[in-house]
Amino acid sequence: MTDSRSNAKGAGLRVDLLTREYPPEVYGGAGVHVEYLARDLRPLADVRVHCFGAKRDEPGVTAHPEPGALAGANAALRTMGVDLSMAAGCAGTDIVHSHTWYANFAGHTAKLLYGVPHVVTTHSLEPLRPWKAEQLGGGYALSSFCERTAIEGADAVIAVSGGMKRDVLTAYPGVDPDRIRVVYNGIDTSQYAPDRDTDVVERLGIDLSRPSVVFVGRITRQKGLPYLMRACHGLPPETQIVLLAGAPDTPEIAAEVGELADRLRDARDPKGVIWVQEMLPKHEVVQVLTHATVFVCPSIYEPMGIVNLEAMACETAVVATATGGIPEVVADGETGVLVPIEQVADGTGTPVDPDRFVADLAAAMTALIEDPERAARMGLAGRRRAVEHFSWSRIAVDTLEVYRSVL
Repeated sequence: MTDSRSNAKGAGLRVDLLTREYPPEVYGGAGVHVEYLARDLRPLADVRVHCFGAKRDEPGVTAHPEPGALAGANAALRTMGVDLSMAAGCAGTDIVHSHTWYANFAGHTAKLLYGVPHVVTTHSLEPLRPWKAEQLGGGYALSSFCERTAIEGADAVIAVSGGMKRDVLTAYPGVDPDRIRVVYNGIDTSQYAPDRDTDVVERLGIDLSRPSVVFVGRITRQKGLPYLMRACHGLPPETQIVLLAGAPDTPEIAAEVGELADRLRDARDPKGVIWVQEMLPKHEVVQVLTHATVFVCPSIYEPMGIVNLEAMACETAVVATATGGIPEVVADGETGVLVPIEQVADGTGTPVDPDRFVADLAAAMTALIEDPERAARMGLAGRRRAVEHFSWSRIAVDTLEVYRSVL
C-alpha cells in the first residue's frame, strides 16, 4: 500500500465516481443514485464525477463525449471508447467507483493503470437481462465482458439489495461473498414529498374525482409494462390508467406497447388511459404520484426499484412484483401489496404462468382501488418507512465505509 493511499483513509480522500448518467441527463435509477450519492459524499471526501454526454458546468464534474473515430460503430464499442477517456481522467485518484456496465470498463482500466482500488455498484446485471441482445446486437457480448471483468476483478462490490447480492453470486459464482456489501438505494424525502397542488395533473387530463393507477418507468422488458397493460383490462371501469412511460429500448417493444395501449383504449373509456411519453420533470412526477390511488411496479427484474421508494415518499400505496430487491423496500400488507411471481430460470425473469401473474396483478390493484382508506393508510406508512430507512446521508456514510475497507 502506498503512502498516498494510506493517507487517503483520513481527510482528503479523492473518490472518482464513474457513470453514464448524471444531471441533467438522467433517465434511470442508476443516474438518480449517483446524483444523490455524489451530493452527500462531498462533505466527506473529494468527489470527482466522470459521466457521458454534453459538457457539465458543475465543479468537479467532467463529461466525456464519444470518440469521433467511433461514430457509427456498435453502441457498446462506442461506450468502451468513452470509458477509456474516463479512465484517463482518473489520474491522481485514491479510489474509483463505477456504476453499471457502461462505466465498469473505465473503473477496471483505471484500477490497472493507477494501482488504485475499484468499487463496483451493481444496479442490474447483464446475464439477467438477455433481452438486451435485441437492443445491442453483438454489442451484448461486449457489455457482458465489461461487466464480468469488472465485477470479478473489483476490490469490493456494492449490491443495492440483498436480492442483488444473491443475483451477483448466481451470475458470477467466482466472486468472494465477503467482497459483496449491501448498501441500499436511497431517497431524498425533501424532494420526494406529497404535493397537493393540482396544476400538473389537470394539465395532463387526470380526473381527480376518479381513482388512478400510475406507472413510471422506461419502456424496457424488465419493467413488465406489457403485463401491466393486460392486467388493466381487469380493473374497475372508473379507474384511470396513467402511464409515464418513455425511452423505449427498441422499436419492437415500442410497437408492442403502442398496440397494447390501443387495445386498452378500445376496451375502456379512452379518456381513462393517459400515456405521457416524454420524461416529465421531477416535481411534476411527484405531483402525479401524490394524487395516485395506487402506484404499480410490474417489473420482472428489479434489483431494488428506487421508483417504489419515490412513490412511498409521496404517501402513495404501492403494488409491486415480489422479485429481486423489491420485497426489501415494499413492506407487504403495510406499505403496499406484493404480487407473487414464479419465474423461468433462464435469466429473462419471464413468469412461468403469465396469465396467473397478470390476474394476480389486476387483483392486487383492484383491492386497493376498492378500499381507498386502506390505500391511504399504506401511503402514510410508506412515507414513514422511506424517511426512517432510506436516507441518502446514511447511504453516503455506508459507502464511505466500503471505500475505507479496501484502502
